[in-house]
Amino acid sequence: QVQLQESGPGLVNPSQTLSLTCTVSGFSITTAYYAWTWIRQPPGKGLEWMGGITYDGRTYYSPSLKSRTSISRDTSKMQFSLYLSSLTPEDTAVYYCARVISGWGPDYWGQGTQVTVSS
Repeated sequence: QVQLQESGPGLVNPSQTLSLTCTVSGFSITTAYYAWTWIRQPPGKGLEWMGGITYDGRTYYSPSLKSRTSISRDTSKMQFSLYLSSLTPEDTAVYYCARVISGWGPDYWGQGTQVTVSS
């Protein structure tokens, strides 16, 4: 059974960098044609796709967040991570990690983790 679990701080100060990790179990993140993505949902708003990393390590980002976002992976731990810099209160959201099949939408999601940006 594929499972994804986000981990990271729940409260971050403005201007700092957010670091979140998604741990995957029951499936290898190097399996061909799958990608691993980050999605967030600010309070009262819709889902926002942030970016992801493919099974072979290629990264891709939302144009609106590209300058502040970095995604990496640790295949030995079956983890992939999100780094979002220069945080503002507008980055407050529930952050999700998800698996994506090439050409399709997410099929497995983590439960989500609340991140609040506040001093």
